Amino acid sequence: MASFKPTKIQVYPKLGEKVTQDTLYWKNYKAPVQIKEFGAVTSIDFSPVTPHNFAVTAFTRIHIYGPFSQEPVKSFTRFKDTAYCGRFRSDGQLLVAGCEDSVVRLFDVSGKVALRLFKGHTKAVHLTDFTSDRYQILTGSDDYTCRLWDIPNATELTTYTEHTDYIRCGVTSKLNRDLFITGSYDHTVKLFDARVEKSVITMDHGQPVESVLLYPSEGLLVSAGGRHVKVWDLLKGGQPLVSLKNHHKTVTSLALSSNGQRLLSASLDRHVKVYNTTNYKVVHNFDYAASILSLGLAPDDASIVVGMTNSILSIKHRKNQEDSKEIAGQQRRRPSYRVFVKGKNYVPKQDDYLVSKPVKEHLAKYDKQLQRFNVSKALDTALGTYIRFRKPEITVAVIKELDRRGTLKNALAGRDERGLSQLLNFIIGNLVDARFTPVLVTAAEMILDIYQSVIGQSPVVDRQLLRLQDLVKREIEFQKDLLEVLGMLDTMFASSLPRKESASASAPTVDPFPTCSLNTDS
Repeated sequence: MASFKPTKIQVYPKLGEKVTQDTLYWKNYKAPVQIKEFGAVTSIDFSPVTPHNFAVTAFTRIHIYGPFSQEPVKSFTRFKDTAYCGRFRSDGQLLVAGCEDSVVRLFDVSGKVALRLFKGHTKAVHLTDFTSDRYQILTGSDDYTCRLWDIPNATELTTYTEHTDYIRCGVTSKLNRDLFITGSYDHTVKLFDARVEKSVITMDHGQPVESVLLYPSEGLLVSAGGRHVKVWDLLKGGQPLVSLKNHHKTVTSLALSSNGQRLLSASLDRHVKVYNTTNYKVVHNFDYAASILSLGLAPDDASIVVGMTNSILSIKHRKNQEDSKEIAGQQRRRPSYRVFVKGKNYVPKQDDYLVSKPVKEHLAKYDKQLQRFNVSKALDTALGTYIRFRKPEITVAVIKELDRRGTLKNALAGRDERGLSQLLNFIIGNLVDARFTPVLVTAAEMILDIYQSVIGQSPVVDRQLLRLQDLVKREIEFQKDLLEVLGMLDTMFASSLPRKESASASAPTVDPFPTCSLNTDS
């Protein structure tokens, strides 16, 4: 007697994300290291010099972490209130930070006590940065002013009062010590030149500005505020180039990759998005557990550091080759029992007799019912809740097998209102899926033939049949529209192809009857 062959379940390709070089590059990070801070992490700044330590500003403290340390290597706690915007100088030796008490403090990274206190603002200072010559500091405050300070003399140089709301972000030029940019809650981004008394370029972002970023060439500027990330061309007087709206909540921070070809934006929607700076399309996405307030990327892309509203600091380190080898070694298959008994280098001989252990084949429940010719019960099993919703290909495979055996009509017949409703629900949900359409159309036609005499007796079944009818009508209309579009495209492609000259047109004309001539005179 021939053994029963299980129902063949067709394997369909999974429609996953497209694997690109960006996907491989940005997924090549280890599991994140999470550190609990004393408050919401509002600022992260990497030191420009090796080993690229980073300063984390949270509540009334600034902690400096090493590249791989989980404990701060340095802490600055001499703040009377919430600290903001801890920034390194280009040589990595000094650190400046603002505070809720309006005082700006300058620290030596190797010391503990503030070297200088800059007093002049009347409200919280959220923006601090060093100019490119290392001798001046830029600050921006909630008192609507931004100021330049001289470090050696601890004196104020210039005050600008053009903004009409809080100044929360800014950046200084690395190529010109006199240029700096500020972003404000008055929706504007302003470019200032210290040699003149007012701003030279004003750009309207349209939302309160949370972060600004200059490209290394400093010809392009990126601003973030609301749900928008906008790119401006400074060489053309602040002309807008691109407006991106890929986040669902306010964008809070920006960063640029080491080669300048990828832009990163962090948002309160718990996502960090990576853009290609050539076409500004999203090439990768990071998900986090809480809303993101700050983002930092190491100068060599070795680490991604994110600060969140729940006081968690998340650090992802890039994998190196040694880590990849360790993972590969762990995944290597363990030696079998036969290797332990006979040795690793054992080779079977010609006279050896191999005793194979028969493998028992376990049939699925619907296959056992098909084996007993219980076709109705087999279909009921395949229409179970888990299979119907999570693995519809199994249900379709059972219907196809029943149709091949010629017993599908028997399996569909004799159903009550609940059983028929369940079957119609499955067909309506999967009929327009191109993978299942050929099988389910046959089943739907059989159902209409079997139950046409009872139409009108059950309002539930009648409603489902009307839904099925509307679904088929809409799908037919879609197919007609699609065929029209395909016809238009074929015409466009045909007209765009270069026309080839025919051989008869290019060749010289030859008289087929050279000896015959017609005398028109006579």
